[in-house]
Amino acid sequence: MGTAFPMLLVLSLLLYPNGISKSLAARPPVVNIGSILQLNSTTGGVAAIAINAALEDINSDPTVLNGTTLKVETKDTNCFDGFLGMVQALQFMETDVIAIVGPQCSTIAHIISYVANELRVPLMSFASDATLSSIQFPFFVRTAPSDLYQMAAVAAVVDYNHWKIVTAIYIDDDFGRNGIAALDDALTAKRCKISYKIGFPANAKKSELINLLVSVSYMESRVIILHTGAEPGLKLFSMANRLNMMGNGYVWIATDWLSAYLDANSSVPAETISGMQGVLTLRPHIPSSEMKGNLISKWSRQSQKYNHSDLRVNTYGFYVYDSVWAVARALDAFFDDGGSISFSNDSRLRDGAGGTLHLEAMSIFDKGKKLLDKIRKVNFTGPSGKVQFDASGDLIHPAYEIINVIGNGMRTIGFWSNYSGLLSTVPPEALYSKSPNTSLANQQLYDVIWPGQTAQRPRGWVFPSNAKELKIGIPNRFSFREFVTKDNVTGSMKGYCIDVFTQALALLPYPVTYKFVPFGSGTENPHYDKLIQMVESNELDGAVGDIAVTMKRTVIADFTQPFIETGLVILAPVKRHITTSWAFLQPFTLEMWCVTGLFFLVVGVVVWVLEHRINDEFRGSPRQQMITIFWFSFSTLFFAHRENTMSTLGRGVLLIWLFVVLIIQSSYTASLTSILTVQQLDTSIKGIDDLKNSDAPVGFQVGSFAQDYMVNELNISRSRLRALGSPKEYAKALELGPKKGGVMAIVDERPYVELFLSTYCKIAVAGSDFTSRGWGFFILPGISTGFPSASGPVHRDPVTVRERGAAADPRQVAQDRRVRSRRKRDDQLEPAPPRELLGPVHNLCHGVRHLAAHLLRHHAAQVHETRAEEEPQEVHLVHRRQGATEEPEEAVHEPACECDGHHTDDRPRHREAGQTGQERQRY
Repeated sequence: MGTAFPMLLVLSLLLYPNGISKSLAARPPVVNIGSILQLNSTTGGVAAIAINAALEDINSDPTVLNGTTLKVETKDTNCFDGFLGMVQALQFMETDVIAIVGPQCSTIAHIISYVANELRVPLMSFASDATLSSIQFPFFVRTAPSDLYQMAAVAAVVDYNHWKIVTAIYIDDDFGRNGIAALDDALTAKRCKISYKIGFPANAKKSELINLLVSVSYMESRVIILHTGAEPGLKLFSMANRLNMMGNGYVWIATDWLSAYLDANSSVPAETISGMQGVLTLRPHIPSSEMKGNLISKWSRQSQKYNHSDLRVNTYGFYVYDSVWAVARALDAFFDDGGSISFSNDSRLRDGAGGTLHLEAMSIFDKGKKLLDKIRKVNFTGPSGKVQFDASGDLIHPAYEIINVIGNGMRTIGFWSNYSGLLSTVPPEALYSKSPNTSLANQQLYDVIWPGQTAQRPRGWVFPSNAKELKIGIPNRFSFREFVTKDNVTGSMKGYCIDVFTQALALLPYPVTYKFVPFGSGTENPHYDKLIQMVESNELDGAVGDIAVTMKRTVIADFTQPFIETGLVILAPVKRHITTSWAFLQPFTLEMWCVTGLFFLVVGVVVWVLEHRINDEFRGSPRQQMITIFWFSFSTLFFAHRENTMSTLGRGVLLIWLFVVLIIQSSYTASLTSILTVQQLDTSIKGIDDLKNSDAPVGFQVGSFAQDYMVNELNISRSRLRALGSPKEYAKALELGPKKGGVMAIVDERPYVELFLSTYCKIAVAGSDFTSRGWGFFILPGISTGFPSASGPVHRDPVTVRERGAAADPRQVAQDRRVRSRRKRDDQLEPAPPRELLGPVHNLCHGVRHLAAHLLRHHAAQVHETRAEEEPQEVHLVHRRQGATEEPEEAVHEPACECDGHHTDDRPRHREAGQTGQERQRY
């Protein structure tokens, strides 16, 4: 419907109060409110009963208005005829009312809101249109939840069941269009979308509705959101049932119009209820209370009184009842604050020719702003629950019940509340006392019986029979062609990523037609962000290849589970430690060698101090004792010492020292083994911090996301970055180094690095991975082109292909090739050059020869001297004192005995019968 005429009327009402005034007493005996309803509709009939029930309760309670009677004047309007409804509403505004309850239609509410603003009459509307706002219309007060919250609840249900796309059917008016716009925003926030939406006029013919449903059946999505009124909605369900669109595979979600109809009508035809089995619908949640029960119990009497005995109370009945009570409480506060009721006319309602516009009867409520303030401050509990408005003019704590139509009735399967934004089987009022929990893990609903009488959750989409051929973008790489490239001979795409994709499609239970579209010239690596942008712009339906899943790209398009785990690593040239003949000295530092040798000497001296007085093996000439100390201490290194320890302290020291020697020996052996068997690498870069703190150039692969990552995340200047296109360029740049025009390091993804290192061995990875990424396939969100969604089979099948090993991983092939090639490794030992050993060995042998000759000469001289001393002394006389007499005794010269075969004492020993231990010790 055109907006010229309504806007003309609205502009004619932009008036200022003038002169003529008609006043009433401060506490008048009667105060009028108005209501604008479509009485022949279910919601209108329920609202009319609720208004009259509220007025009876208010007027019967003298404490509410202190003797003032509240009356209502109702205007019946036509919601489906916008022009007629608008005229009827404008005519109603000629009456002097302090507030209006209604209208229920969003189209009428938009028009009346302009008038209410100028006449300063609060509009207590239960229209749920999300575009009706107290910011644009200050005198508009919404007394029912907005569609913003209802569509958020619908989106939560869609996301909970892992559906990514839906089809929306709506009535083509302000209510329907604005509601679907709110749904689109809510689904986008959940990374879902409306793949197809179609509207119909309120007076659509049967043939038009059938054509609408047929077009919907051709779409991929089988999740259908129906946002309309009760009458057209029931017609659509009946026709959908005849078209077999209420069976297996379909999901129907109706907004709260369906629950309002089923709650209000006591007798629903069996054919109607059977045609909507398995449908989900929403209902504004109203907590159970005594006041709610009282209204329900007296509703039957009220409905019979006003000739609506077939209507029961629904949620809108509770909201309308409390709307009237909100006006009464605000009016009482208004009177207590000294407010008075007065209306004023405006002479500018007449046209310039002297004729009248027939709107001169309209009056401005002088104290309307004051009454509006009192309404916004009400705070009480009614049958609908807590009645309190937030800063935006909406009721606090909006919540919805998720309902499943089963059999002859409905079953609540869960709740949604804006308090936490989650689905739960716990009533929302039980959560308000707790802190909000936004964890998705807490979402849960009871089981649903879906259309077709099945408990198995529908997939939500089908592969359409008229689906177009999918265009899959493939990066035409120049380097690392093992992953993906174009065959220049056949023109086909090949590589590991292509194999994974084709094997994944082979696992699907349905055929998928597609064609590969090469992206890039093949002379250099393409920029992958541009490829993803082509998917976003619908130039391509998807992208397959070695594409890293980054946060920036996930915002643009959907993606599968990563089929290769990857991350950024640093490549740097290395310096290998060459194993030489002196490698046996490398396990210990010079300080460690000195400390170890010193300990050997100290232990030898300590043992000698403890043993030489009682142990003949540690006795002898000073030279012999020094040799014994050195020999004993260093022979313990090999546990080859032959000297026995006799003292307890000496044995204790030796036991501790042998344990220390065992530790030293084990540590030395392990370190030497590592030096001789493990390749020792040294790089100038140890990790990402060295890269950030340096000013040297850094390389990256052309087309990789590593460039943006280093600039945006690591704050590395773009001027330091050098684009490299092939492994040969990698090797050359690292070989040259930063001083000769090369780079100090290269940052690239690990799969490429592993292939690179299979050929170039003088380069290694410095540090560990500093990002965690993966390669995945990018597709349009949902299946709007017939391609399965990210939550569907293709999302999981690349991982299945990888686990089964159906595609040959080039990294494993490269590793196997390196094993099969028997080339010489740098960490193998080689014979040392003669110049390294010849000099030291010659000097050592020469020193040993001179030392041996010296020891032999010394030993010969000592033997000769001993024999010279023993030759003249065969018999010695020893005097034994017995009393005063001395008796000579012949002493027998005995040969010296060996002690344990280790030591020979050449000194003469004499037997003396009376020799004391002290005298023997003097020898």
